[in-house]
Order: sequence, then structure tokens, then C-alpha cells
Amino acid sequence: MSDEEALVSGEGEEEEQNPTGEDEGEDEDEDLLHGDEEEHAEAEEEEKAPPNPLTEDIVAESLSLLCKTGDGLAHAYVRLDIHERDITDIEILQSFIHLRYVDISKNALKDISALSALTHMLTLKADENLLTSAKLDEMPFLQVASFSHNRITTTEGINHPLLEHLNLNDNRIKEVSGLDGTKLTRLHTLELRGNKLETTDGIYLPCIKNLFLAANVIRRIEGMSRLTGLTTLHLRDNQIENLEGFSDVQKALQYINLRNNLVTSVKEPAKMKVLPMLRALVLSGNPCAEQDDYRLETLIGIRTLERLDKDEYTDEERTEAEEIAEQRRIEEEERANEAEAEGGTASDAEESGPTAPEDQ
Repeated sequence: MSDEEALVSGEGEEEEQNPTGEDEGEDEDEDLLHGDEEEHAEAEEEEKAPPNPLTEDIVAESLSLLCKTGDGLAHAYVRLDIHERDITDIEILQSFIHLRYVDISKNALKDISALSALTHMLTLKADENLLTSAKLDEMPFLQVASFSHNRITTTEGINHPLLEHLNLNDNRIKEVSGLDGTKLTRLHTLELRGNKLETTDGIYLPCIKNLFLAANVIRRIEGMSRLTGLTTLHLRDNQIENLEGFSDVQKALQYINLRNNLVTSVKEPAKMKVLPMLRALVLSGNPCAEQDDYRLETLIGIRTLERLDKDEYTDEERTEAEEIAEQRRIEEEERANEAEAEGGTASDAEESGPTAPEDQ
């Protein structure tokens, strides 16, 4: 397995998994209470944790993968793995400028600014630390970066021109801002699961293909017209009731996961018929999925669908949907004609004016 594969392994799986849903639906007040308790426990833990800076001895035993340096005239170790060492300070790394693959996960780091000196870095794994920001100077070659399970509150300061995969899962981000689509032209996968987002807005990345926004508190689908290259969208475990907001410029979007939201009407999915390439949709766990005509009405509303939840549509279902849709079209046309005729009669009567009284 390559370093890039190892870094993102297990992070991009389809969100149809976790079929039991045992962790879902906790009371909001209880969540807030747990959140306060967690922050208090974290503060106490920090106070108890003694300083533990990275040393040359630890670096020496953690280096591997000998490669030629950039000028080809010397060799240097380019991989560093110091995960799970309770490290609190990595200032020493500023002098290890040839590092390309860095794993500093599962430590107690609050500041990783020293990594800005590692201008040859290709992959960074900084999961499970105490970071409040993922900001670094622009890294010219960084391709994969993972900052999951930190305390990050902002997406500002992440504009690395070759970045392809960014993981910010399980942080404290309330809104997305500062991601520059003119710089992040290579970014194809963005993971923001388990944050505090209330809207999909702010992600202005026309080149993004895979967007993971599960387990937030999203209520509104917005900013979709900026995501013209999107092919896969995961919105599982949010608070979405209304499916307005998608755009007909999203001509590549094929898969949407909306499992465990608050969609109640079987007519609501029809709002996604503006997506010309939508092939697979997941709505299980929504109130609408409990209704008898759920599968049929969804297909009538979105004729391009090939699969709903885990089941593909049969030829019989497709034929029935076509027939019902055609019948409804005819009935709608007849109603429109009748309304027009009635409107015309009334209009004619108004134009003719009042009838003159008869002579007596």
C-alpha cells in the first residue's frame, strides 16, 4: 500500500454502511451537555500533560525511505513516522527540509507551523492532535493532508496548489470559508464529516468531485451551482427537510446519499430532477421512505434514477412510472386547457361590457 493509500484508507467508504444506526438520534440538549463535559475534560488533560518536545534521537529512530535529494547530488531520509508519542512540540523539524511523507498523528500538538519549512512534503497525516487550525504556508507539492479528530474551527489557510485530498473530519467547523477554487484546482475529495456545518454553502470548488458532509447539522442545500464538477455527494445524518438547492449546471452529479435526514414527502425528491446524470440516490431513514408509494413516486420524480437505496429499479417499475407520469402529464395539460378556456370566456364577457336593458 502506498503512503497516499495508507493515509486515506477507510476514509472514503460509501456512507450507506452503519445499517444499525445505533448511535443516531441523541437528544440535542444531551449532546450539548456531553460537549461541555468533553471540553472540560480536554482542558484538564492538557493541564496535566507535561511538555514533551520532539528530539533528534526520536527523529533518528523514526526516519525511513532513503531517496535522492532534489538536486540529485545527495541522499536523505524522506519519511517520518512519529505517531502516538505524546509529542507536544515539533519545532526541530524545521531543519529536516527533505521530508516528503510525514505522520505526526495521535500526539498532543497545538502548533504545526514548523512544517511550513518542509517544502518538499507530499503527504501529511496530523490526525488526533489538539490543533485549532490546519493553516500552513502554501506547500508547493502537498497532495494529501489529513487533520481528522482535532479541534479545528476554520478552513482558512489551506490553499496548496497540488492538494488532491483533504480530510477535516470530526472537528468543530461551523462554516466553510477561505478555500480558494482558483488555487485548489487539483482538489478532488473533501471530507468534512462530523463537524458543525448548518449549510452546504461556502464550498466554492468547481473541480471537486467527492464531497463528504455526513453527521453535521445541515438544514439547507446551498451553493450547489459552484460545484459543477461534483460526481458524489454524501449528506447522511443531517437535518435536511427540503431538497431544493440543486442546480442544472451540476451535469456530473451521479450519486447522492441523504440517509437519515428529515425528508417527509415522497414528492420532495422530484426537486432533484434538474440533475441530468443522477443515477443513484439513498433516502432510507427518512420519513418518506416509510410510505407505500416511496419507490414509485421517487422514480416518477427523477426519471434518470437507476438505483434507490440499495435496490436497482426493475423494468416493471420503470414502465409503471412512465405510464403514471404520462397520464399525469395529460391530465395536467387538460386542466391547463380548461383553465385557459374558462379564463377566455370570462375575458370575452368583460370585453363585451354590460348588457343594455330591454325596452319596457
